[in-house]
Amino acid sequence: MDGNGRWARSRGLPRIEGHKVGTEVAEKTIRWAYELGVKYLTLYTFSTENWKRPRKEIDFLFDLFADFVTRKMPEVKKEGVRLRFIGRLSQLPEKVIEVCRMAEQETKNNQNINVQVALNYGGRAELCDAITNILEDFERGKINSPITEEIVEKYLYTRNIPDPDLIIRTANEKRLSNFLIWQAAYSEYYFVEKFWPDFSKEDLKLAVEEYSHRVRKFGAVIEDERN
Repeated sequence: MDGNGRWARSRGLPRIEGHKVGTEVAEKTIRWAYELGVKYLTLYTFSTENWKRPRKEIDFLFDLFADFVTRKMPEVKKEGVRLRFIGRLSQLPEKVIEVCRMAEQETKNNQNINVQVALNYGGRAELCDAITNILEDFERGKINSPITEEIVEKYLYTRNIPDPDLIIRTANEKRLSNFLIWQAAYSEYYFVEKFWPDFSKEDLKLAVEEYSHRVRKFGAVIEDERN
């Protein structure tokens, strides 16, 4: 979800206007994804690095998030969206934490589409938290075997959520940006030049269509390449 601020600046608007429109596009994208048959969608909304932004902008983002989720909850429940929030949530303002808890509780039985909202999320932070918790359980005797990938995955924020098949980056950004470092090991990438507020249903359809034609090897050699 890159480019909200640049979208606004290119139109002579305050950055916050870009965030407002970007939030509306996020809502639409959930609906578009469901219509395309997507079962899991993760939205990277606020990173651990975003605390470096001006305090006024950060406060606005949290207020926008809390108000938007609260206001849209009836629609979310009606459309069968399950919301989960991943990241260092305990460091967020209490109002935001309460909204996250409320949304997770009220949508926990929904099954049409699973939406993970990455909030105060960082891939390195996630791995540090996982390692810390693994060491604590190891010392308590809860883990008595060598550490495997399966064990690590149980301690990630995304446990019980499939790894992403496709990661879409807008605003022509072509880097990982600390997003799902562990989970994205074999993800496919698709880059869009548009800023996030201009992202459309057609853009999503094109991304999914191109992904459907890719051959994922996961490090192996496919049969045709052996001949």
